[in-house]
Amino acid sequence: MTPPRAERGAALLTVLMLVSVIGVIAAASLERLKLQTHLSGNMAAIDQARHYALAGEAIARTRISDVSSTDRTTTLAGDWLDRPNAFPIDNGTATAKLSDAGNCFNLNSLVSQSDEGDRVVRAVAVRQFEALMTLIGVQPRIAGEIAQSAADWIDSDTIPQAGGAEDETYARAPTPYRAANALMADVSELKAVAGMDSAIYDRVKPWVCALPVAELSPLNINTLRRDQAPLVVMLLPDRLSLAFAQRMIDERPATGYSAVENFWSKPALRGISPPVEVMAQTKIKTRWFALEMQIETGGAELTELALIDGGVNPAKIVRRSWGDGA
Repeated sequence: MTPPRAERGAALLTVLMLVSVIGVIAAASLERLKLQTHLSGNMAAIDQARHYALAGEAIARTRISDVSSTDRTTTLAGDWLDRPNAFPIDNGTATAKLSDAGNCFNLNSLVSQSDEGDRVVRAVAVRQFEALMTLIGVQPRIAGEIAQSAADWIDSDTIPQAGGAEDETYARAPTPYRAANALMADVSELKAVAGMDSAIYDRVKPWVCALPVAELSPLNINTLRRDQAPLVVMLLPDRLSLAFAQRMIDERPATGYSAVENFWSKPALRGISPPVEVMAQTKIKTRWFALEMQIETGGAELTELALIDGGVNPAKIVRRSWGDGA
């Protein structure tokens, strides 16, 4: 018996709908398979990039260990610092740059730390930080507030200094929080300090670091660049000018200074006697190095930033970060 025309039409429509649904499912499955294949390929490329970065670390640590164990000084001779070095890898390029990671204001120098771990504000470092911020364009009043508050952020107690800030200040924030009362692990912690805003942070960030020690900033007078002259001025802001510090860097011997005393005894510095602690924080040999790796391979891009301690042999990685901006 032949089905009525209406029933035949409905059956045909059902078949067409099923075919359409199956087609959509097949297309979606194919798209998902493509995505999974793409993600798998990306993950493999990123994993490979990480291995290249780790290999770069090993090379850098070996180089630092060799230099630190044989040379009394660390200088820019040989163009091995502050110079990107690119070399080919499978399906891409790796670029590595070593720099002196001590030529910055160490935020953790704002306190001195006892063997028991107690941290108290170090006045000389607070003055240096305030002077540095003023030199790079931060208003003196705000610079003083930030310097005092940053020291309070790190020290052990919960009593604010004059002009500083502790838990009471941060408890009044829209989203309340507390001072860390611990050494800073990263310069980004500075964003949470009272008085800091995004504009000032962007201005200050290139000049600061968070070394894992509560010691005055170890400035190597043999590796400082001309544009880093404010770091020299901050040591004695009442006695040194920016132009003078720039000239001192320009006139540095090609082989660097063989002793810190040779720098401070230059005729141009006659009559300037730095305090013992300032004399001690000027160095001719670098302990802390920053390694920046840029890896491009198989369509993947990876950035690594590592802090290396060259004061031990072999040199060791203290911390590393991955990703954009590392």
